[in-house]
Order: sequence, then C-alpha cells, then structure tokens
Amino acid sequence: MIHFNHVSLKYDNKTTALRDINLHVESGEFVFIVGASGAGKSSIIKLLLRERVASGGSVTVNGINVSRLRQRQIPYYRRKLGVVFQDFRLIPEMTVYDNVAFSLRVTDTSNKFIRNRVPYILNLMGLAHKAKSYPNEISGGEQQRVALARALVNDPPIIIADEPTGNIDPELSYEIVELLQGINQCGTTVLMVTHEQEMVRRFGGRIVTIDSGQVVFDDVVPPDGRLAGVI
Repeated sequence: MIHFNHVSLKYDNKTTALRDINLHVESGEFVFIVGASGAGKSSIIKLLLRERVASGGSVTVNGINVSRLRQRQIPYYRRKLGVVFQDFRLIPEMTVYDNVAFSLRVTDTSNKFIRNRVPYILNLMGLAHKAKSYPNEISGGEQQRVALARALVNDPPIIIADEPTGNIDPELSYEIVELLQGINQCGTTVLMVTHEQEMVRRFGGRIVTIDSGQVVFDDVVPPDGRLAGVI
C-alpha cells in the first residue's frame, strides 16, 4: 500500500532530510512513526501528501508513483487520504457539522449522502451532541475528534495522523489513539507520526523509529514494551 524504496530527500538549502529510506506498510496495518524533532518524520508526511518530491528513489501509494503525479492530479490523489494534523485546522466560522461536511462538499458529493454520512461519523466519534457547536466552543480533545471525523468521512483507505496528540492532554491522547485503533480494526491503514515515546510504548504494535533521516528501528513490540535506546 505504502512503499518507500531507497528514498532520499534534499531541500533547496542542501539539507538532507531523508537518507536511503526503505519503508513498506501493507493494507490494514497500524504503524507508529517515531522520532525526535528534525529526525525526518515531517519529510515522510510531505512526500506522502506530494508536498515534496523525492530527490532519489520512489514513493508509491496504492500503486501510484507519487513523484510522477502531474499538478492537476494531486488534488484527486489527496482525496484518497485522510489526514489529521496537530493543529486541527478546523474552519472557525463553520459548525462541527459543516467542518466535517466540507470534505464531502468539495468533491461534489450529493446533499442526500452528506445528510446521512456526516451524522453517522459524528456519532461514531461521540460528537453528535456537538454538531451545531463552533470550534471555539468545544475542547481541544473534541476539536481533534472533529478533525478525525473530517479525515474519516470520505472513507479513505489510508489515515495519516501527523502528531495528532501534540496539542491535547495525555489522557485525551490515549483516547485519540484508541479511536485510531478502532478505525484500523475496521480495515483502514493508519500511519501515525509522533514524538511521544511513552505513549507509543504503552500501546505497542509496529514501531518505526527515524533518526537523522534514516530508519534505525522497525519491528513489532508488545504493549508496555521496553526497548531502551531504540524508542
């Protein structure tokens, strides 16, 4: 599903962000991408979203060579990805309902489908009672759940969560990961990028550690696993 084959990335200032990365994520996997600030995690996200093009190697997602996409093809490619950001990126002038519905409206989805789909997703996220609220009227944890609902509403095969717990309390962080795990159990591939090593240790699973632009660890660990010096 997601294949990085000998991928390197250099920025315009000659900084090398990724060095000969090999990473393969199969359909239905849940993978934590872990690393300190500047390790290269964000560069992986940028390549997946086609915000950057690999300097070397290839990035393939769902059989699509992302580097070869033409500019006009990129928006259609991104519609097949559900993306959750650390800073929520909700539209403040829109209600919770409309923030989620917006992802469908931009793809010319019928109003009938939107009226059925959005309440279903909000209920799934425990947000049905907040449908008419605005982002500034709900908590940070609720805002992140709205962002997750928005990413999920198109039923994408892949969810990319970029530091989704960075702006919320630790207890709420666990709730968000549990929601992502529930989504994953329904068959959606989940790639979660984080620097929160303690949280990753608690949940376990497949963990990929990035350091200085390279994969230094890639294995499945049990919940509450302790791998000193690796994660």
